Amino acid sequence: MSASFLDKLPLPAFMRAAAEAKCYGVVGDFESPEDLLRAIRTLRTAGFTKLEAYSPFPIHGIDEALGEPRSPLGRIVIVAALLGLASAVALQWWTGAVDYKLVIAGKPLFAFEPSVPIMFELAVLFGAFGAVLGMFHLNRLPTYYHPFFNYSHSEGATNDRFLLAIEAADPKFRGEEIRTLLDSLGSRHTELVEA
Repeated sequence: MSASFLDKLPLPAFMRAAAEAKCYGVVGDFESPEDLLRAIRTLRTAGFTKLEAYSPFPIHGIDEALGEPRSPLGRIVIVAALLGLASAVALQWWTGAVDYKLVIAGKPLFAFEPSVPIMFELAVLFGAFGAVLGMFHLNRLPTYYHPFFNYSHSEGATNDRFLLAIEAADPKFRGEEIRTLLDSLGSRHTELVEA
């Protein structure tokens, strides 16, 4: 059902709520990044919490405006790098001091100094794997379908459009009121999107 179809139906409140429950949310198209940020700040001040912004490039300050917490990816990378470092130390200690004891010119069975390059290399390797796999996990990739793709201008999110979605899961979600609000905030095209 399109937004215009819902508008024309004289539905009672409980039926309109059921129809809106099957929608993803309301998406608005803004002219510039500044307009998008202004709309996000206004909506957050009004108490909306389930907002998502789509733009063709990163916008400075948008994470703070949306109320997004800091990404845990850095911690994932540090843990993976430390795991790589520990693996390198354990591997070299095991082979040199336990499994294949070979005394060469009176040197100790495990020496820290010649182990540093391998420790560095495994820390970087594990950290890189942690970054890539952590990014895939945090972004829920691969995602083959998302309700946002039902928006008629969704392809512009990677080209020249600045889009703001208010999801139906928001406690303050009222489809028609939000459409009117986004239009008043400067949205060029506002649409109720099906799930």
